[in-house]
Amino acid sequence: MKTLDLELLRSLVAIDEQDSFAGAAIHLGKTQSAVTQQMQRLEDQIGHPLFEKQGRNKRLTPHGQKLLDYARHLLAINDDALRSLQQGNLEGVLRIGAPHDVADTMLPTLLAQVARASPLLQLDIHVGRSPFLMESLKRGEIDMTISNRNDPGLDGVVLRTSPTVWLCSASYVHDRAKPVPLILVEGPSVFHRLAREALDAAGIAWSPNYTASSLIGIKAALRAGLGVTARSIETAGPDLRVLGENDGLPRLPDLDYYLFIRRNVINPVTRKVFDMLKANLGLIRSASAPPSQSA
Repeated sequence: MKTLDLELLRSLVAIDEQDSFAGAAIHLGKTQSAVTQQMQRLEDQIGHPLFEKQGRNKRLTPHGQKLLDYARHLLAINDDALRSLQQGNLEGVLRIGAPHDVADTMLPTLLAQVARASPLLQLDIHVGRSPFLMESLKRGEIDMTISNRNDPGLDGVVLRTSPTVWLCSASYVHDRAKPVPLILVEGPSVFHRLAREALDAAGIAWSPNYTASSLIGIKAALRAGLGVTARSIETAGPDLRVLGENDGLPRLPDLDYYLFIRRNVINPVTRKVFDMLKANLGLIRSASAPPSQSA
């Protein structure tokens, strides 16, 4: 049985994440021809083509996509082993925050990565609203947080770009002739702003039909059929459905979800965990994919 070359697999992952051979070469500090030669060697190892032409670009073949999934797992195990041996087991307490809408999707994947790399590290989990978590991070009450609010004053990395959709109950009947009955959250909310701006730009009337203090209240109002809300696709579930342009509602922009820590953080544990998660972004993204969107 042959042994796969991890450096070749690392280049394969870089091509996928950078979306081109040229981008992977820059990311890896190699020439494009060197990356091309690496992929040829990898194809020789597995005995199948990894890429096929699509216009002027190349895309992964089914064999290439299958190998990419294995590559991410193999590299994650390799990198975890090296970090553990080189840095030793991290100890102490790490306080991690996450908004309610990604507490069931992105957060578990992050927690699993941290627990596997540093089993002696205690995790203190904070779930709340994104703007308040950001304030807690800046005050030093938590060490890192997931957030859909970009802040250039913090060190951050994009975990995933997630679609924003119009949600309603499965039994809700949308009437285009009436103002859109919006279900809104109290206080600052990026979803409130996106919904208002999209409807106003499309010239569609709306009314604040119901206000809640949390996502739990928003979901209760949705399930009761009280109206419509704009939320991340992460919030969708079997008892909710997505409204779209076929229902007369405007398209909403996608949102980036970031992982943030404070700049010049003093605690070395926070920085080491952040760097580890940043290195494993490909695996995190594939393992915490949001629900499929349908309208």
